[in-house]
Amino acid sequence: MRRTTFRTLATTTATLTLAATAFTAQAASPTPDAEEPLGEADLAEKYPVELLEAMQDDLDVTEDRAVERLDFQADASDTLDELDAALGDDFAGMWIDAEDDVVYAAVTDTSQVPTVRRAGARAVTARYSLEDLEQWQSSLTAPLSDVDGVSGTYVDLAENTIVVQVHRGSRGEARQAARAAGVPQRAVTFERTTEEPRTYQDVVGGNAYYIGGGSRCSVGFAVTTGFVTAGHCGSTGATTSQPSGTFAGSVFPGSDMAHVRTAAGNTPVGAVNDYAGGVVAVAGSAQAPVGSQVCRSGSTTGWHCGTIQAYNATVTYPQGSVNGLIRTTVCAEPGDSGGSLLAGDQAQGVTSGGSGNCSSGGTTFFQPVNPILNRYDLTLVTNGGGEGGGEDPSCTGTSYSSDGSLSQGGQAVHPDGSYWNQSGSAQIAACVEGPSSGDFDVYLQRWTGSSWSTVAQGSTTSSLDSLTYSASSGYYRVVVHAYSGSGAYTTGITVS
Repeated sequence: MRRTTFRTLATTTATLTLAATAFTAQAASPTPDAEEPLGEADLAEKYPVELLEAMQDDLDVTEDRAVERLDFQADASDTLDELDAALGDDFAGMWIDAEDDVVYAAVTDTSQVPTVRRAGARAVTARYSLEDLEQWQSSLTAPLSDVDGVSGTYVDLAENTIVVQVHRGSRGEARQAARAAGVPQRAVTFERTTEEPRTYQDVVGGNAYYIGGGSRCSVGFAVTTGFVTAGHCGSTGATTSQPSGTFAGSVFPGSDMAHVRTAAGNTPVGAVNDYAGGVVAVAGSAQAPVGSQVCRSGSTTGWHCGTIQAYNATVTYPQGSVNGLIRTTVCAEPGDSGGSLLAGDQAQGVTSGGSGNCSSGGTTFFQPVNPILNRYDLTLVTNGGGEGGGEDPSCTGTSYSSDGSLSQGGQAVHPDGSYWNQSGSAQIAACVEGPSSGDFDVYLQRWTGSSWSTVAQGSTTSSLDSLTYSASSGYYRVVVHAYSGSGAYTTGITVS
C-alpha cells in the first residue's frame, strides 16, 4: 500500500481528512530542510520555469525580460480584442514590437486614430483593411495552387500587403494568377524563398500518441472528451494508442485539425508536458497578437520558442494547400506534429508543419486552436484539470485543507509549514483559492537532495489555481504565493 507521511513543524488553522492513504505525522526528522528559503527563483516568477528557460535559450533574453514580455503580450491580447471590435471595417490589423514593448494598430480612416491612441497603441494609417487583404488572400488560394513553386501566402500587417512566397522561376506565373484573380497589384508582394513546407508526422518510437500502431504525433490540448491535434496525423475513424482513442473528426488539407475522442480511463488534464518532469498549466485560449513570443511543446524536440509572424497564412504541402494557419519562427521536427503552441498560459494552436529543423532553425505553421474547438463543439480543459465555463470552481473536497492569509508577495508552505514523504508513485493534486481581487498561485516542489525544485504549478491570473502531477517517491511540499493582492486563502492537497 502507498504510504504518504507528513511532518508537522508548525500549527496552523487546518482540516485534515484521514482516508486509506492518510497523511500521518512522522516522528523522526527526514533529510529535507523545510525552512530553506523559498526565493523568487524557485517560484519562477509568474510563469512556468520551463517556459522561461526555453525563452531564454531560444530568444536570448533574461528571465526578468521574459516575464516582462509575457505580461506585455497578455495586455496586448486584450487590446487586440478591444480595437477589433471598436474599429470595424477600418481595422487594418494590430501587431507588437516585443523588443520595445510597443503596440501598433493600423487603420484605413485617420478619424480612427484617437480611438487607437485611447487604447494605448500607436496608430498607423494603411491603404487596405485587414478584411480586404484576407478576402483577396483567400481568392488567391485556388489559382496559386496550379502554379508550381508557390510555397504559401500570408498577410504582412506592418507592410499592409499579401506576401506570396515563390521559388526561382515562378514569380511571373504567380503574378499573372494574382492579376487574373482581381487582386490589386499594390496589395501583393512576391517574396523569393527556398522553403518547402512539410508536415511533421513521423514513424518512429517515442513518448507520444500513436496512430494505427505505426505513425507518431503529439497531443495538442486536452478537451473534456479527449484532445485536439493536427488533422494530417490521422483520418476520421483511425485509432490511437497511448492514449487509446479514435479520431472523431479530422480535416486535412484545407485545414489541419482533428479531435481524438479518448477511451474510458484516460483523464484529460489542462496542462502541457514541459519535457523536464513537470507540466505547464493552460488557462485559456485568448489569441496573442502578431509579434508575440510563443513556445511550442512536441514529443520529438520538447520546448522551443519563437515569434508569431502572421495569421491566416496559406501553406502548400505535397498533400495540398492548408489555409488559416499561424506563421512563426519556432522550430519543429518530424513527430512534433499536433503538439501545443502557447503564449504564456494561453493555448494558441497545434503544430501543422514547416521547413528547417531545431539545429539550423526554420519556419513552423500552426493550426489555431479556437477554430478546432468551434468546429467540433469542444470545451478546452484548463488550469490543471478544470473546464472552461460552467459553475465557478472552488478549492474544496481535498484530503488536506488549510486556511491562511498572505500579503502581496508573501509565501506559505503546506502542509502545516512542512512537507511529506511520498512512498511509491501517486497522482498529486493541489489548489489555492485566494481573494477575488487578487492572484494567488500554487506550486508543487520536490526535494532534490540539496534544495527544493518546482515540478508543477498553477499560475493563471484567476483567483483559483490548481495543479496535478504524476509523482514518484520522494519528499514534496506545496507553496502558496500571493503574486498580487492580499487576503485570506484556502489551499488543498490530495494524493491518490
